[in-house]
Amino acid sequence: MNLKQMQSTLEAVLFAVGEPIETQRLAQALEWDELILNQLLDRLQAKYDETDAGVCLLRLDQRVQLCSRLEYADAIRKVLEVKRNAPLSQAAFEVLAIVAYNQPVTKSFIEQIRGVDCSAVLSNLLQKSLIEERGRLDLPGRPLIYGTTPDFLRVFCISSLDELPKLPDRPEADVDGGRPSEEEKNEAETQTDLQRTVDENEKLL
Repeated sequence: MNLKQMQSTLEAVLFAVGEPIETQRLAQALEWDELILNQLLDRLQAKYDETDAGVCLLRLDQRVQLCSRLEYADAIRKVLEVKRNAPLSQAAFEVLAIVAYNQPVTKSFIEQIRGVDCSAVLSNLLQKSLIEERGRLDLPGRPLIYGTTPDFLRVFCISSLDELPKLPDRPEADVDGGRPSEEEKNEAETQTDLQRTVDENEKLL
């Protein structure tokens, strides 16, 4: 199989998968070297960009996905009759910011910072696939821990968490029961940046 055939194979696989898939898993399944796979991904991405194709290749941390370009979202909604979901609330953005910058985190950690119950907000974010369960801590009660998802990266148009806006210098959060007032202040400010990103890119939340 030559490089052109391999690139076409990769394109077909990504189209069929339809969701973010780990590059390592792709390489193993196709029995390709990861270096060659990444070169093919670069070629595929360049091909779409050079031809102004209606689809593009997204890199989401260690995952990749084929998707339609943002500028065609309205046309896609009209054809598929997709309704825009209710936007995230202020509380949801605050919780999302806390998870994004401190993951993996527990529900009690989030509630310690916000000072209110977050059960409903966490459930909403889970339903929207912006956060996910990452297992349980080996502590009494075995509390669940949460982290962000590839959908979170896609919604905010970033390739990895390293591209999140930097937070101001702050002291370490007091996980022993203190009141993390500086933590709360920094996280509250960050949710404004997250809200602006969603508004600018008109994502479906």
